[in-house]
Amino acid sequence: MSHSSTAFPPVEHDISGEPQGLDRRALLVGGGAALAGLLGYTSLKAMWQKKSPVFIADRQRYDIAKLEQTIRDGLLATGLQPERLRGRRVLLKPNMVEPSRDAPHMTTHPSMVLATAEVFRRWGAQVTVGEAPGHVRDTQFALFESGIGDALKSSRLPFADLNYQDVAWVANGGKVSRLSGFHFPQDVVTADLIVSLPKLKTHHWVGFTASMKNLYGTIPGIIYGWPKNVLHYSGIPATVVDINASIPKSISVIDGIECMEGDGPIMGSPKHMGLVVVGTHPTAVDATCARIMGLRPERVPYLELAARKLGPIRDEQIEQRGVPWQPLVSPFGVLDWPHLRPLCTDPGVLISGREPPRCSGAAHCV
Repeated sequence: MSHSSTAFPPVEHDISGEPQGLDRRALLVGGGAALAGLLGYTSLKAMWQKKSPVFIADRQRYDIAKLEQTIRDGLLATGLQPERLRGRRVLLKPNMVEPSRDAPHMTTHPSMVLATAEVFRRWGAQVTVGEAPGHVRDTQFALFESGIGDALKSSRLPFADLNYQDVAWVANGGKVSRLSGFHFPQDVVTADLIVSLPKLKTHHWVGFTASMKNLYGTIPGIIYGWPKNVLHYSGIPATVVDINASIPKSISVIDGIECMEGDGPIMGSPKHMGLVVVGTHPTAVDATCARIMGLRPERVPYLELAARKLGPIRDEQIEQRGVPWQPLVSPFGVLDWPHLRPLCTDPGVLISGREPPRCSGAAHCV
């Protein structure tokens, strides 16, 4: 089975889940090693003993040159070691869940993708952009509507359609959900480093979505369906943690310039924040973003689980770089649903909206 395209070369894939034309040992060695030396931390124990740095820049716009400098500063400030990146495979993972040119606040802005790619290219890395849109089977449509397709062609950046690539089986590294493992696309498994490039948004099931939830887009739709209900029925918070625990090392570059509040991650309203948030520990980055949004990280289901498995979320465990988060707090509007109310520091931000389904796969997430 193949997925053809006029803009990008077709990718062959096998619905059985067995990798075609790939050496399994090479896949696991290439992805599993994940360049531990890229970061200043070599173990989970060290991560908890030493504060995790998070960099915030405010007053940001979608100016590629300025964003490149901001992102470079943030990565250096939070422990990335560029000299170790030369020749390494870096996969940039933006959010293209259900893009529309009429709703740019739904997906990662193309300027964020290009600026991040240029940072890693200048450091000598081999950069690929990849995504498995969760609601759109036609990835070419998603590339067009998001504007990312034109941006990639203008910069000659390769794109990996993660919904349709060959896959390799990886055991569940988190073991929070009942899933024994995951079929990951080849460009995920062979990456030395994955850069999660999400749009900062509210989420009607888990409160909000940032770098960790964005990695749902590493799961191939050809195996798990659209919108990947296998994961939903196994519990969204649990599978978010398990995916993050099973992939190669990931870091975070958050598009918090034009955000989404209300009925996110698709039907919400735009909210301007002008922020870029960067960090090498996704748990700390997402917890900081939650605080800026007026949410309690310890009550966000996937962060609560991640704090036991993947890294710190408490503010005293996070070292602030750049602009402090406290003056930036601007509570996001959140749907007035029972499972979301405890997340909000200010009940005044709760807004009325459609009623939650009484029984659905997604309902198991809470």
